[in-house]
Amino acid sequence: MSKHSTFLQQFRSFCFQNSATDLERAIEYFAVFGGMGWSVNLSYSLDTLIEEKILKNYKYIHADITTITKSNHTYHALLSAISTGDRREHSAFKRANVGRGEGERSIDFLVDNGLLTLEQSVENPVDKEEEVSDKFLFTQPFMRFWFSCISPYYKGIKEGEYKEVEKHWSHKQQGFSDFIYERLAMELVKNSFDKDDWVEKVGSYWDKNVEIDILARTKSGKLIAGSCKYSKAKAGKSELSKLKEKCKQAELDIDTFVIFSKNKFSNELKKEKSEKLKLFSLRNIISLTENLSEKDIIVNTNKKY
Repeated sequence: MSKHSTFLQQFRSFCFQNSATDLERAIEYFAVFGGMGWSVNLSYSLDTLIEEKILKNYKYIHADITTITKSNHTYHALLSAISTGDRREHSAFKRANVGRGEGERSIDFLVDNGLLTLEQSVENPVDKEEEVSDKFLFTQPFMRFWFSCISPYYKGIKEGEYKEVEKHWSHKQQGFSDFIYERLAMELVKNSFDKDDWVEKVGSYWDKNVEIDILARTKSGKLIAGSCKYSKAKAGKSELSKLKEKCKQAELDIDTFVIFSKNKFSNELKKEKSEKLKLFSLRNIISLTENLSEKDIIVNTNKKY
């Protein structure tokens, strides 16, 4: 497994290995299979590949994963809670019905063994007394898919009965890759600003009242705030207004705003474009996959299915 590779490195490796030509399709399939180094035929339907590669190989993949998790019930409960919730530590403990002490020890194990990484809000909240819960990221997209959509339905899958998991996936699929778009938008922010004042840190912002999709800080301390829109409708000026209002609530002094839209922008919003407002679309994400070569292939040590 690609324990130390970055999200973008995994995505570039996936695109090169599987000869991806359709970016949206590549993102959708990466959200399920990313990080494992498996060859995936992108001309097949995603449902077909999930059944052939994952469901029919459940017992073997499960065995591989439990060599890491030691079949520990608490670890599995926390991983499922993180994959289906808001990724915050306190809510994961609550969803998994785990006390803080046991939860923190379990999280330490999962981080040390390469399944999760810690994410902290880029900026602290205005209220210094407010305790902001950390969030957790899966190091590989596949593991997020496994603990969200496969592991909870193990009883039926082991018996070769897939109706329950297929029903769950049919409800989950539409927005499942939104998280991938957000992480790629963060990579765009890293690569789209002045190299003399590079982006030193990029992530999200959250406190008890406000959550901002993207917040970045440059070397000089300038702040960049971003919003991601995934619906079929074009992003309009209201998207910028909502982002500005969130930043005002958080009392963040923003130098540049960024709007990412999967499906373009309204003319009204495009007129607002300036040094203070950058607009990113799928066309910009394509730049993250330029000049792919064999050097981008990540060598994975896990079994291939």
